[in-house]
Amino acid sequence: MAHPISAFQAAYISIEVLIALVSVPGNILVIWAVKMNQALRDATFCFIVSLAVADVAVGALVIPLAIIINIGPQTEFYTCLMVACPVLILTESSILALLAIAVDRYLRVKIPVRYKSMVTPRRAAVAIACCWIVSFLVGLTPMFGWNNLNKMRRTQELNGSQTEFVITCQFETVISMEYMVYFNFFVWVLPPLLLMLLIYLEVFNLIRKQLNKKVSSSSNDPQKYYGKELKIAKSLALVLFLFALSWLPLHVLNCITLFCPSCQTPHILTYIAIFLTHGNSAMNPIVYAFRIKKFRTAFLQIWNQYFCCKTTKNATSTTTAETGN
Repeated sequence: MAHPISAFQAAYISIEVLIALVSVPGNILVIWAVKMNQALRDATFCFIVSLAVADVAVGALVIPLAIIINIGPQTEFYTCLMVACPVLILTESSILALLAIAVDRYLRVKIPVRYKSMVTPRRAAVAIACCWIVSFLVGLTPMFGWNNLNKMRRTQELNGSQTEFVITCQFETVISMEYMVYFNFFVWVLPPLLLMLLIYLEVFNLIRKQLNKKVSSSSNDPQKYYGKELKIAKSLALVLFLFALSWLPLHVLNCITLFCPSCQTPHILTYIAIFLTHGNSAMNPIVYAFRIKKFRTAFLQIWNQYFCCKTTKNATSTTTAETGN
């Protein structure tokens, strides 16, 4: 029989639903903007679409699954593991998409003349496919055996329980903290974040050198190119900063759980960390809208073409019909 939902759980579910209602439409709008606007068809924006797809999936899939885990249903071990793994897949996909974006920006400023011949749409598509394949392999590693099944079986044997192996489905119950810290964080989260930090520092360094060089030679076209690159790089670096800010607290809490088992982490901190990770999926469309002119133009175009004008036309048609009657 299901346990009644507490007031705290109801508040948690309400916040998660609110995040999902912002994240899903916002990121669908990003994908829509790239699809309809030719100016958003280069490799960088293809990687941004990959990131937006992951963010849509967070709102549409991960958040509902997180709500289920929070309620704590009684399930079989591997059923619970399947519910817990999608967030791992999508987190890794987001990190690799951000890394691809950083590398792409670096190539644009390092080899601007040869960039288009090197970064073709086909190569960008292959890179995106590789990112998703790696994400599935990393995220599904617990399904291949690196999980808490043996630990739980030993506990059951020590307790002398002979009942059917059914558990209360919680993330930490099935996902190994050794996997989360040593493999997920120390291999697939922290090194890519540090690498991206170095790449963006080098991008800004290259752009500033070029801008200083072009100012002295009074060449307008390169000045305009690198000025535009600087603005976009700042916006995408902000996306990376928000991602790190959103995800590092939860990973730090995982490290505390593993390295200091006796330490009691307040539940409210865990919930705040979870809200930050999910809320990150809603942040990116806001950054694009306010920081990248091409996206802002595309968003306004979609609004005017499909929503604003349609409402105006419907109102005008209704008024005309009433006047005719």
